Amino acid sequence: MDIKEIIQAPVKTELAAFKNYYSGVLSSDIPILNEALVYVGDTVGKMMRPILVLLAAKSCGNVCDATFSAAAALELLHTASLLHDDVIDESDMRRGQPSLNAVYSNRVAILTGDYLFSSSLNCIAKTKNIEIIETLSDVGRALSSGEMMQLQFQKSGGFCEENYLEMIRRKTAALFACCGKLGALSAGVDSAVAAGYERFGELLGICFQIRDDIFDYFDSNIGKPTGSDMREGKITLPALYVLRTLQEPAVARLNTKLQGGDTLHEEEISELIEFSKNFGGIDYALERIDTFRSEALSALPPGIPDDCRVALESYLDYSINRKK
Repeated sequence: MDIKEIIQAPVKTELAAFKNYYSGVLSSDIPILNEALVYVGDTVGKMMRPILVLLAAKSCGNVCDATFSAAAALELLHTASLLHDDVIDESDMRRGQPSLNAVYSNRVAILTGDYLFSSSLNCIAKTKNIEIIETLSDVGRALSSGEMMQLQFQKSGGFCEENYLEMIRRKTAALFACCGKLGALSAGVDSAVAAGYERFGELLGICFQIRDDIFDYFDSNIGKPTGSDMREGKITLPALYVLRTLQEPAVARLNTKLQGGDTLHEEEISELIEFSKNFGGIDYALERIDTFRSEALSALPPGIPDDCRVALESYLDYSINRKK
């Protein structure tokens, strides 16, 4: 079996049932909205977040209706945030395909996102579990606050590793943490056990985002050009490392400019990318990933069935070693 099959093996039946459940949620009796929802469904990703919800629940012994509702709510929330992000960032591509706002319009994308947000609330209410509902509402606020943190850094500086990690905890890791916690809670375990799955998901999400950020330093097939993060004012871990450690006048000049809230020019972006690649930035980011990976595995509670533990570890490694 390849790694994706290993990940899905313990929840293969449940995942098939979930996909049917989710396709039923993505529908409307308004033709243009239904078209947009179908388009979103056709361009949906690998469903990695719902799979993590299912794996957490299965590890705790019970995938049930509440698990499906929680997984759908989380995926709807995530997808809605992506639609709004594409409008905010003026992006015309998503996962290698034209974005919804590019195919239709910003208005359609925003309204479809609003519909998905509301559908997320509808799904999570069906769990009838106040802790699950509170957990999802918390992650929604984390996503927004993470985006606002990023805007603040772009305007006024404050670029450092500590702030970077806090930002990605909110923007990316919070979703994976929520997957672990929602899955465990839906299976009926107590909060202490659920906290272990939540921490696993959070650390996995940090690894996922650092790996995603590394892609931007190399020519790749993930649908964005090299240096696009820096063009958007996002200074990620490899660059932060060299800005902190490399004693070069050119680096000091770039750091002063960034901390003052100024935007780098194309030549400066290329310069910072090369510094990051040649003076240990990429290696440092990979070392941090390895540390977070070890912490994630240590966070998993004892007594997990062997197939689920293998699947969770494979999920973590897939997030770290993926090529796009």
